[in-house]
Amino acid sequence: MVSIHMVIGFVGICVCCGIPMWRVTSYIGANIVTGQMVWDGLWMNCVMQSTGQMQCKVQDSIMRLTQDLQAARALTVIAIVIGFIGMLLTFVGGQCSSCLKKESSMAKVLILGGILCIVAGVICLIPVCWSSAYTISDFQSVLTIETQKRELGASIYIGWGASGFLLFGGIILCTSCPPSEDMYPKYPGMYPYQGPMYGPPGSYLPAKTYAPSAVYTGAYVPNKPYPPPTYSPVPGQYL
Repeated sequence: MVSIHMVIGFVGICVCCGIPMWRVTSYIGANIVTGQMVWDGLWMNCVMQSTGQMQCKVQDSIMRLTQDLQAARALTVIAIVIGFIGMLLTFVGGQCSSCLKKESSMAKVLILGGILCIVAGVICLIPVCWSSAYTISDFQSVLTIETQKRELGASIYIGWGASGFLLFGGIILCTSCPPSEDMYPKYPGMYPYQGPMYGPPGSYLPAKTYAPSAVYTGAYVPNKPYPPPTYSPVPGQYL
């Protein structure tokens, strides 16, 4: 069964990749009426005026982005693909699916799906932490102009939450579904037949034969002779 944590984490990664709120700046000019907010994202930049009007521009060239956002583009897309494959495997190996018949195979597929979700969470966590560190260092730098300073946007927090959900869901799935092997036969009292022992290729080892402790000659000779029975005159009695 697909864990609800994985679904929330996968949706969170998609939202984090799509919305243009990796860096947010808000400032007010000389006149209080003229204020604006600037949103920087992976795919577009948006400017919202104080009047409520918003203008967005798609990033035509990836070279205009900073290094952290360039890496975030690739890593978030990779995380989405890996997370989708992990969720698909957990669905295939779930109890409600009839694709697999053996419980051991289902458990192995579920564990593989959980591992892929953990990998997706780690891949998503890398660009989010990198971008947040870059934004904080740029904000604290004295060389940055006051109107160009950026703050952490909503995408950073959504990415942290999505990574946490994917990691938590993948760990739960890997620890709660150990592969069950058929250690015992299906029917009680029935044991599988073990064939003869073979040595190196091309050689056959017959079963061991043991020499008898005494040689049988075909005639039995008692150690102590017994006299023949004698009968009394009375019928049915022995002497």
